Amino acid sequence: MTDHPRRVTRALLSVSDKTGLIEFAKALAAHDVELVSTGGTAKAIAAAGLKVKDVSELTGFPEMMDGRVKTLHPKVHGGLLAIRDNAEHASAMKTHGIAPIDLLVVNLYPFEATVDKGAGFEDCIENIDIGGPAMIRAAAKNHDDVAVVVEADDYKAVLDELAANNGATTLKLRRRLAAKAYARTAAYDAAISNWFNRQLAIGAPDFRAFGGRLIQSLRYGENPHQTAAFYATPDKRPGVSTARQLQGKELSYNNINDTDAAYECIGEFDATRTAACVIVKHANPCGVAEGANLVDAYRKALACDSTSAFGGIIAMNRPLDADTAREITKIFTEVIIAPDASEEAISIIGGKKNLRLLLAGSLPDPRAPGLTAKTVAGGLLVQSRDNAVVDDMTFKVVTKRAPTEAEMRDLKFAFRVAKHVKSNTIIYAKDLATVGIGAGQMSRVDSARIAARKAQDAANELKLAEPLTKGSVVASDAFFPFADGMLACIEAGATAVVQPGGSMRDDEVIKAADEHGIAMVFTGTRHFRH
Repeated sequence: MTDHPRRVTRALLSVSDKTGLIEFAKALAAHDVELVSTGGTAKAIAAAGLKVKDVSELTGFPEMMDGRVKTLHPKVHGGLLAIRDNAEHASAMKTHGIAPIDLLVVNLYPFEATVDKGAGFEDCIENIDIGGPAMIRAAAKNHDDVAVVVEADDYKAVLDELAANNGATTLKLRRRLAAKAYARTAAYDAAISNWFNRQLAIGAPDFRAFGGRLIQSLRYGENPHQTAAFYATPDKRPGVSTARQLQGKELSYNNINDTDAAYECIGEFDATRTAACVIVKHANPCGVAEGANLVDAYRKALACDSTSAFGGIIAMNRPLDADTAREITKIFTEVIIAPDASEEAISIIGGKKNLRLLLAGSLPDPRAPGLTAKTVAGGLLVQSRDNAVVDDMTFKVVTKRAPTEAEMRDLKFAFRVAKHVKSNTIIYAKDLATVGIGAGQMSRVDSARIAARKAQDAANELKLAEPLTKGSVVASDAFFPFADGMLACIEAGATAVVQPGGSMRDDEVIKAADEHGIAMVFTGTRHFRH
């Protein structure tokens, strides 16, 4: 590939975000570039004392239809699409009085921001840009001759090239800008189509598009031989993508994935009702607890599995305070994420230079609708977010013995946590804290036994006479297909069970619970998480 320089003699600028516009326009003018513009952009350039031609002068047509039609014209698109070295194109330009446009600068109507503000349907429609994407795609297609800029971050790169190449751009830059331009219009159209699908309650549209804006390039993916990057979608859900990182080294792919899992789980716990802490390792909670305050909740969560908590991710549902910060820094932790933090807590965490502290501003709403997606070979699996919440469920007692008030409180807590643990899931809980977690096993019986084993290990470390599963309650994310899984939980000391129900053998499982004097409730809601 040669440099294939193309001198910029004429630029068309039409931007909704005018950040850096005047400085850029002045620099272009200094390179003797003719400035053509539209509407508010033209007014801003003229107000800065620069000579600018309104696009209506170029086309011979005024803006019309409330600005919907202004750049959709052959003299604009011909100037962008004409191949400069093609004799037929050059002849058509001469015949029809079409002047070449060598640089296009467009950022699109703020559709995503308009939706974020909660604007009505018609306002959102009016903020769908038509002329902008059409020009961007035209310029990007003809990148051999035309440079296209879709955001202010690229102004400097263009000016640097003009300075280095006597007012010309190189093919290398134009190709890079063209690739970015197509990605921008694709993400823009994805945001619009997904908004339409939500408005019309279309769950499975014939085409599904997703788009995102780069947050950061990552050192590597799950493993060092994999490349990775982190993108923000238009879904402004509080969490790792929107949080402000106060300190610590750059987040890794695995840090981001685990932090998301932790903050989604902590979002289940209403901060006005209770303080809560979630500790996550490899995308699974290894300790969750409610407490009178954050430090109490943290200590209870840590007691569930302090071994796995080493090098884990900690999420809080209230602003991090100094006492909790001091307690956390006693062991190695990768990331802390909370809605906010006190200045004293920030100072304490600052003593651990590699510990990342993220402040998300608020908690994610567990009831909010949304989409999740994962790739499979040759396809995407897309589903609505699991926004079923314990507080909205009816717990139906199916055994002879009903749970006590304390058991019911812990059953609700345990099922709240089960939603965020990989299937098959078994959660033992006592006094609003997890005391054993079994995750991701092929057999529910194995999950029950692993959780009990880890509870025994925790008891040994805490020098307890018996594991805390004795007198605990247990939650299963899906039904027990046979009584054996529940019997393993009973053997570990559970006295009450919550599960979705719905098995062909529910009667067998209920009978076994009755025979052991166990209370059991059905939720009717399953929480598979693969």
